[in-house]
Amino acid sequence: MTPVVTDELKQDVSLPGKEPDCDPTHQGEAGTSAGVNLGPGSNDDGWIVPPPVTLQDGSTVQLYKDGEALHAAADAIRNARYRICMEFYIFADDDTGRAFAELLIIKARQGVKVFVMYDSFGSFGLSVLWREKTQMFKRMADAGVRLVEFHPFRPWEGRHSWRPLNRDHRKMIVCDDNIAGMGGLNLGSEYAGSWVIKAKTRCEPWRDNAIGLRGPAVRQLLHAFARSWNYSIHGGRIHRTEYRCNLRDGEFGMLASAPTLHSPLKPFFCDLLRNARKNIDMTMAYFAPDDDLVHALLKAARRGAKVRLMLPGRSDVNALIVAARSFYECLMDEGVEIYERQGAVLHAKTMTVDGYTSIIGSANLDTRSIEFNLELSTIIRNATFAGQVSDLFDNDVRYASRIDPDQWRSRPWRDRATQWAVSRARYLL
Repeated sequence: MTPVVTDELKQDVSLPGKEPDCDPTHQGEAGTSAGVNLGPGSNDDGWIVPPPVTLQDGSTVQLYKDGEALHAAADAIRNARYRICMEFYIFADDDTGRAFAELLIIKARQGVKVFVMYDSFGSFGLSVLWREKTQMFKRMADAGVRLVEFHPFRPWEGRHSWRPLNRDHRKMIVCDDNIAGMGGLNLGSEYAGSWVIKAKTRCEPWRDNAIGLRGPAVRQLLHAFARSWNYSIHGGRIHRTEYRCNLRDGEFGMLASAPTLHSPLKPFFCDLLRNARKNIDMTMAYFAPDDDLVHALLKAARRGAKVRLMLPGRSDVNALIVAARSFYECLMDEGVEIYERQGAVLHAKTMTVDGYTSIIGSANLDTRSIEFNLELSTIIRNATFAGQVSDLFDNDVRYASRIDPDQWRSRPWRDRATQWAVSRARYLL
C-alpha cells in the first residue's frame, strides 16, 4: 500500500513448498474480462495506475486498485526497519494470508517490532467456536510477532467483556511511521489475485480500492492503530478506539469510528451529502442506508447534483443486494444513475463529492458499519486525487450494467414485496 509504483512491485512473492488455495485470475463469464487488476502485468482491466498526488504538508497519496495494494503492502513489510503495525478484519489462513505471515515472521526474527491485530469473527467465522485456531498464528507468535485477537468470539478467551456483535472492520498497515496503507482489502486470496503469490485453483475475484501514504499523514493512522491496540490490551469503554482528524477542513483528514451511541460516522456522511452541489460518485459494497442517508442523497439530486451509484451485481451477502434494490426506484425518480458491477464481487467503499473531496476506507453505508463496527475512513480534499477516483468509477462503469428506470418500474410484484421486506429488516443485516 505504499505510494511508490516501481519495477520491484511487479515481482511475485512466491513461497516454495506452498500449494495455492485460490486463483482469482480466471476471466469472467463467457470469457469476458472481470475488470479486476488480477496480477503483475495484467492489462485486461483497462486501468492505468495514476501517479501519486502530493499534498501541501508533503504527504503523498497513491490510489490503488485491487491486489496491487496488497503487493505494495508486502513490499513495505519487506523494507521495514524497526516497526510494523497491522490491523485487519480478515487475516485469512489461505495462500495469501500465509505469505504475509511468512514475511512477518522473517521481519520479527530480524528484530523488527511487529504488531498485528485481527478480528476474531472476521478471520475465523463461527468455526472459531468448535475448531482450534490455525498453526499460522501460532508460528507468528513463536517468532515474536505481537498478536491481538479483537473481541474473541469464544467468551472464555476474552481479556475483558464479551462483545460478539462489535467487530473491528478496519484495514490498515503502518511501517516505520512514514509508510502506510488502508482501504477495503483484507488479507486473503480473493483480494490479492496473483499479486502476492501465484495461485492455481479458481475462485471469484473481488473488486476493491485502497490508498498508500508517505509522509506526515501517516502519523494519523498510527494514532488510530494505537487507540484500538490499547483498548484491546487494557479494556475500558469502546469509545477509546475512536480517533478524528480534520473532519471539516484540511487536505488530509481521517475518521476512525467506534460503535457508540454518538458515533460521528453517520453525521459525517450526512453532512457530506447535504453539502454536495455538483456531483456525487459513490461506490459501495453494502448499501443499506437508513432513512436520513437516503433523504440526503435524494435532496442532493433535487438540488441538481449529478449522483451516480456503483453497487454490487454480485455479493457475498445476497440479502444486501436485495436491500439496496429496494431504494432504486425512489432514487431513479430523482435522476440518480445506478450501476450494478458485473464480473466480480464488488467490495470497494469509495466516494467523491463535487470533484474535490474523496472518501476511501472500510465503512459501508449500512447499520453494521455505523452502529456495530470499528471502521476507518480517510478524507482527501484535493481535486487531482478526486479526479483519479472518478476516473476509477468510470472504469468500473465499463464492467457494469446501468439500471433502466422504465424496466425497473415494471419488475414483478413478487420482487417488489421481497425488496420491501428485506429493506424493513436491513437494520439487522
